[in-house]
Amino acid sequence: MEEEHHPSEVEVGARRRKVGQRSSPSVVQREEDVDDRPTRVETGEFIELIPQDDSPYPEVRASVPNTDNPAMPQNTVRMWVIGLTMTTFGCGLNLLFSLRDPVFQITPFVSALLAWPLGKIWERFIPVDARVLGVRLNPGPFNLKEHGLITIMANVSFGTGAAYLTDVVIAMRHFYSTVDFGWGFQVVAIMASQAIGFSMAGLVRRVLIYPAAMIWPGNLVTSTLLTNIHLNVNHVANGWRISRLRFFSLVLVFSGLWSFFVHFVFPALSHFAIGPWIAPGNVVINQLFGTQHGLAYLPLSFDWNQIAGYIGSPLIPPYFAVANVFACVLIVFWIGAPIIQYANGWYGKYLPMSSLELFDRFQQPYEVRKVIGENMELDVEKYMEYSPVYMPVVYALSYAVSFAAITATVVHTALYDGKDLLYYWRHSRAEPDDVHMRLIRRYREVPDWWFASTFVVFLAMAIAAVRAWDTQLPVWALLVALGLALFLLVPVGLIYALTNITMGLNVVTEFIIGYMVPGKPVAMMMFKTFGFITSSQAVAFLQDMKLGHYLKIAPRLLFMAQLIATIWGAIVQLAVMNWTQGHVPDLCTRDQPDGFTCPAGRVFFNASIVWGVIGPQRVFDKLYRVTLYGFLVGAILPVITWLWVRHRPRSLLRLIHWPVFFNSVGGLPPATLYNYTTYFVVGHVFGYWVKRTWFNWWAKYNYTLSAGLDLGLALGSIVIFFLMLSPHVKIPTWWGQWDGGAFNNADNKQTPFIQLAAGESFGPSTWA
Repeated sequence: MEEEHHPSEVEVGARRRKVGQRSSPSVVQREEDVDDRPTRVETGEFIELIPQDDSPYPEVRASVPNTDNPAMPQNTVRMWVIGLTMTTFGCGLNLLFSLRDPVFQITPFVSALLAWPLGKIWERFIPVDARVLGVRLNPGPFNLKEHGLITIMANVSFGTGAAYLTDVVIAMRHFYSTVDFGWGFQVVAIMASQAIGFSMAGLVRRVLIYPAAMIWPGNLVTSTLLTNIHLNVNHVANGWRISRLRFFSLVLVFSGLWSFFVHFVFPALSHFAIGPWIAPGNVVINQLFGTQHGLAYLPLSFDWNQIAGYIGSPLIPPYFAVANVFACVLIVFWIGAPIIQYANGWYGKYLPMSSLELFDRFQQPYEVRKVIGENMELDVEKYMEYSPVYMPVVYALSYAVSFAAITATVVHTALYDGKDLLYYWRHSRAEPDDVHMRLIRRYREVPDWWFASTFVVFLAMAIAAVRAWDTQLPVWALLVALGLALFLLVPVGLIYALTNITMGLNVVTEFIIGYMVPGKPVAMMMFKTFGFITSSQAVAFLQDMKLGHYLKIAPRLLFMAQLIATIWGAIVQLAVMNWTQGHVPDLCTRDQPDGFTCPAGRVFFNASIVWGVIGPQRVFDKLYRVTLYGFLVGAILPVITWLWVRHRPRSLLRLIHWPVFFNSVGGLPPATLYNYTTYFVVGHVFGYWVKRTWFNWWAKYNYTLSAGLDLGLALGSIVIFFLMLSPHVKIPTWWGQWDGGAFNNADNKQTPFIQLAAGESFGPSTWA
C-alpha cells in the first residue's frame, strides 16, 4: 500500500525522542549485527537490499527506500531541460510575487508535482531513438533520480523565496531613492550572496550529511512524496478513486479561476473584515478585528494568497508547528498587544495597532531622508530637529519575539537534544555507515578542492561587491559576517538536521552591525545579507545534499545541478526585478493600484533605519529597552517547562515548543496577524481534523492539494498582472473593490486611537 511509505506519525521537527537516546552504542551494536557488505538480491541490474539492512532510525525506514539502481539514468537532457525550466519560472514568479502585498511564494512542492506530468509527456512523445550531438533525448521512463534532481534545483534556486539581495536593491533604489549601483553590482553581489553558502555546505558535509543520525526530517516528507509518485499505484483513499495527477489538475484549474475572481473582481473576499464593515469608523473595533492593520480576531478569508502568503502553505508542516504558531499569536499579540496599546505603552494610542511603517512624532511615516546627510549617514542635528522612531505595538513586539527566539532555540535545544548533539559532534565520523551511505559510495565523491575553489571564487566576488561600490561596509566587517556564518554553521546545521528547527541569524547580524558600524544603512544591509543569508543558504544546500544522499543521486552530478541552478536562478531574478521596475508604474509606492508595494523591501528599509541609520543605541536603549528582555524570556521559559514536564509528563506544557513558538512569527512584518490566524484555521482543519478523521485521504491528496492551490494562484495572478499592463482593461468599480466601500474604514486608513491636529506632536520634547 502506498500509504505505508508516508511518515504518518512522524512529527517532523518536534521529535521529542532522543536521537540515538545517547544510547548510540546500542545503535552501533545493531549495525555490527549486519555485514558491512550489504546482502543483495540481484534481478538484472536492479540491486535490492534485504529488509534488515536498513537505517537504524524508524522515521527514515518509513520514508526512504533502502534500494538503489545504479543503472538508472540521472544526467539526462530531460532532467536539465525540465529542471532549468522549473527554476526559471519559479525564480521569476517568486521575485514578481515578492513585490506584491501579500507576498506569495511558489514552493518546491509545486515544481516536484508539475515535473511529474512534464516528465511523462517527454517520455511518451519524444522518440526513443532521438539524439542531439550523440546524446539521447529520451532515456526511457521518467525516473525517481531525475525527479529528485529537478526538485533539488527548485529548492536551491527559489525554495526560500526571492533572493535576499533583491530586497537590498529595492530598498536602496526605491526607498532611499539616491542609491543605484547598477547591473554590475547586482550580478556580482547576488552571485556571491547566493552561492558562497554552497561552498561552506560542501566543506562540512562529512559531519552533517554522511552520518545516519543526521536525519534532516524535512527531507522525509519530500522523499515520501517522490517515491509515492513513482510507485504509480492509485489506491482508493476513503472512497476517493481519483488519481493524484487528475486531482492536481482539477485543483489547479479551480484555484486559478478563483484567484482571478477574488483579486480582480472581488478583493473584499481576500480581506473578509466583518467588524470593520459593520463599524467602519470605530477605531477600537477596526484595531481588534481589522485584517490589514488590526489583530484579525475573526480570521476568515477566501483567498489562498492571504492564507499561504509570507508563511507558506499550512498543509505542509506538522500540526504541532501550526498549533504553536497560533499559541504565540494568542498569547503575545491577541492578549498582550491590546493591553500595551490601550495602556498607551510605547505611545500606542497615537499609532496604528499593526503596520509595515515606522512613524515619526507627527503620526506620519518616518522620512529617513530628513535625518541623513549626503554621505548616507546619520546627521545628528537633523535627527534632533525631526523625530525619534516610533513603532506600532505589533511591530515592537515582533522584535521582542525575535530576540526571544534566539535564546529559546539555543536553550531548548541544549536541554532536549544537547546530549545527542554533543555525542554526534564527537562520534559522527566514527559512526558506522548505514545502508544509504554504503549505497552512495558506489558513486564518485566530490573532491574537497571543488568546494574550496568555489569558495575562493565567490569570496573574491563578495569582496569586489563591497569594495568596488560604495557600500559603506569595510572588508574586515564582511569577513566578520562570513566568519560568523561559518562558525555557527555546524551547530545550526546540527540542530536543524536533528530537530528541523532553524535558527535564523538575521536579528543577530542586525544587532552586531548596529553597534559595530553605526549610522551606515547600506553597510547594515550588506552585513546582514552576507551574515544571515550565507548561513541560511548553507543549511538549505545541506538539506538538499541529504535528499540527494537518500535518493542515491551521483554526488558530482548533484554538485553541478545545485551550482548551476543557483547561478541561473540568481540571473533570472535580477532580470525579472529590473524588468518589473521598468514596466510597473508607481512600483513600491504605498498606493500602487495592483498591490506592488514591495512589502519585503519596505521592511528591509525600515530595518536599515532602526539598525543602520538611527542605530540600536538610540532605539533600543531608550523607548524600546524592554523588548531586550526578550533575550532573557527566551532563555528562561524552556528551563521552566523542561523542569515542569520532567515531573508532570502529561502536562499540557509538554505541547509548547519554544523555538517554534517564537520563530513561527518571524514574518511579522511584512506579514500581518490576519495571515497567521487564517493560516492556523486552515492548518487546523487539514493537519488535525482531516488527518485524524480521513487519514488515507490526507496521506494521498494533502500535498497535492497544497501544490495545486499554489500553482493555480500563481497562474491566476500572472493573468491579472498582464491584464493590468494593458490600457484597454479596466478594473470593475463597485463596493467590493479596493476603492469601494469595503475598504473605506479605519483599518485600511491606519487610523490611531488618538488623532493629532495639524502641527501637533506626541512623545518627549527632547531625545538623544
